[in-house]
Order: sequence, then C-alpha cells, then structure tokens
Amino acid sequence: MNGLLDGIRVLDFTTMMAGPYCTRQLADLGAEIIKIEAPGGEQNRRAAPIRDGESAVYGHLNCGKHSLAIDLKNPEGLRIALDLAAQCDVVVENARPGVMERLGLDFGAIREVRPDIVYCSISGFGQTGPAAHNPAYAPVVQAASGYEMAILEQQPEMSRPGFIGVFLADVMAAVQAFGAINAALFARERGGGGRYIDVSLMESVIWLLVYEIQLAQNPVETPRGYYRPVKASDGFVMVAPGGQQTFENMAHAMGHPEWIEDPRFLTHPDRNRNYADLMALVEVWTSTRSAEKCEQVLMAGKVPCARYRAVEELFDDPQLVHRGAFATVSDGAGAYRVPNPPFAVDNASVGARDWIARFGSSAPEVLQSLLEMDADTVEQLFERGVLFRQQS
Repeated sequence: MNGLLDGIRVLDFTTMMAGPYCTRQLADLGAEIIKIEAPGGEQNRRAAPIRDGESAVYGHLNCGKHSLAIDLKNPEGLRIALDLAAQCDVVVENARPGVMERLGLDFGAIREVRPDIVYCSISGFGQTGPAAHNPAYAPVVQAASGYEMAILEQQPEMSRPGFIGVFLADVMAAVQAFGAINAALFARERGGGGRYIDVSLMESVIWLLVYEIQLAQNPVETPRGYYRPVKASDGFVMVAPGGQQTFENMAHAMGHPEWIEDPRFLTHPDRNRNYADLMALVEVWTSTRSAEKCEQVLMAGKVPCARYRAVEELFDDPQLVHRGAFATVSDGAGAYRVPNPPFAVDNASVGARDWIARFGSSAPEVLQSLLEMDADTVEQLFERGVLFRQQS
C-alpha cells in the first residue's frame, strides 16, 4: 500500500527534536527523507537511553530516514548539498536564524537550484524580530510563552514553576511545520510554485493557550474550574463531571443523588464556584476504591474517567493495541517501540518505517542514485573528509 507522500523527497538539515519530529512525520506518510548530519553526528545519536552504542531517542525521531554526514563548510560538501537539494521537493532546517545563509544553504540559495522548493525553517522565536537570534530550547520557550506560569496558576500546591522534562514546544512546532509543509505542497500542485515557511516554537506553544489567551483579555468574576486528580486507594483518578447530565450521572454512580439538589452544585457556574467542595466529596468516594474500580464504575455510569497510568502501561493497552498506536523499529542494538502517527487514512500506508540508518551509511546509495556518482568517487569523498560514516 502506498503512502500519501510517496514520491516526495525531503532534504533534512534538522537536529534535536522539533525538526526531526517534523520530518519523521513526513517519512511516516511515505516521503523519502535524506537526513544531513554533521561530521560528528547529530546530537541525539548520543541521547540516553543508549543501548550498545545506539540511541533509542535518535531512532524514535529518525526512523525511516537516510543518513548522509557531510562537511558543509567544505566547498565540495556544499556542492553536494546543493545538488541534492535540486533533486528534492522540500528542505527542512532548524538552525538558529542566519546559520543556513552563512553556509550558503538558505532559501534563496536553494531556490536557485530548485525554483519550486518548499523550504521550512523552524526556530525558537521565528526568523525575524528583536528576539529572532536569541538562543532557544523548548524549556526556554515554554517559560517565555506564558505556558509554564499558566500551569503554575492551576497548581495551588506549588509556589514556583515546575520542572520541565516534556518538550511540548518542540512537538507542537513539529506538528505545525508538518501541516504547513503539506499545505505548501498542495498549493504547489495547484500551480502555486515554491514556498518559504517560517515556524516559531514560541507561537506554536501559544496555540495551546486557548482559555488563557482569552481570560487575559477578558477577566471573569466566576473562577474557572480546573480539572484535578482525586485519590484512589492505590493511585489517582481523573473524573471530569463537565455538563449537567454528566454531573448527575456521577452523583448517581457514586450513590449520592442528593448532590444534584445541593445548592452549591445546582448549575455549572455554581459548581465552578464550589468545585473544591465537589471534588472533596468525590475523593471521599474514590479513596475507598482502587483506581481501576473507580474507572469501571464511573465509565459504566457514563462519566468520563480515567485512572492515571505510567507510560510503560501504554504498550499493552487494549485500545492502543487495537489502533496500532505503536510500531516496532530496529537499530543495531535491537528492536523497540515508537508511536505511529495518531491518525489512520484508508487505502494509505501510515506508520513508522522499520529501519534506522547508521551514521553516514546512506551516502553510496543516495549519491549514486540521485547524483550518478560511482562507488569510487563516493569512496574518495570519504577519504578526503568531505563525507563521514560510522567506523566499524
């Protein structure tokens, strides 16, 4: 079965997370990804966990991509990159603004060799403006975006912003870039030519702040009720009594129909004002039962509810298994699982590709097929330090 992006070729200059996750999504839909690595290898090749010298994080982000390691500061290396770009539909990079121009690989340079190129730049704060050149990693962007302070406001037990270990700024930017690239490719098919795409991690995070953006402009007297965990006898449960019917279903399922007539909980605004009181009553009920039992009883009563699960529990979840949410990929150290895209498309192959290229290993195949270099020429490029590969 073909992928939706079969026949699309992408030159990938990205590193770390936002760029590689974007191009992995393109690979999952069938695009051919030619990843260009620095002579020392992409940083994530050294990211833990490492098994027998292979990074599972690198594989998670880069399965299904070719790997070429090129010295782009060498004129021969630059020429190879430009020649490859001429054979590609898309270029993606996430260097700091200005780096690609200094290398001679910016949009203007690539457009000279491929006029209809779709060129996507991903950066912390965008390509223009007073903060464009500021160094940025996801935690920095999340702090600057208002997201972390919004989360703090929702955590009454905390007096300072929490630690950051989930890099949602990177993931959100990857998703936005993925969508923009596909839209640009569609426009090109309709005669629109090439496009330059400028994706900002900062603005990608701001897209998450739906209520927060509006409340900052339109303060309300009735406090917003935040969903909160309640204790079970062996863990925690999220119960979400949103609308009136759901609240009444919860009251009946928990054996407390009197809550429905309680003046504190009569209407949605009443429940918002007294949400702490309501959830305290809910926790009296949940705390005497296992999280699994709470989930069973409430879901049977048509109350949205879930026990809190650890990541390692997801792999055997019956719903996720049914959906094919994970794929098994393999590198030199063995097999492990990575997420598939969170969507299925009929009559199309959508999913992680089960191969992870060793550092620099794709050079002979790619350069021979796209640039018609013979094996001796490729080998000489390795010997002269233009190309690099993993040493045996």
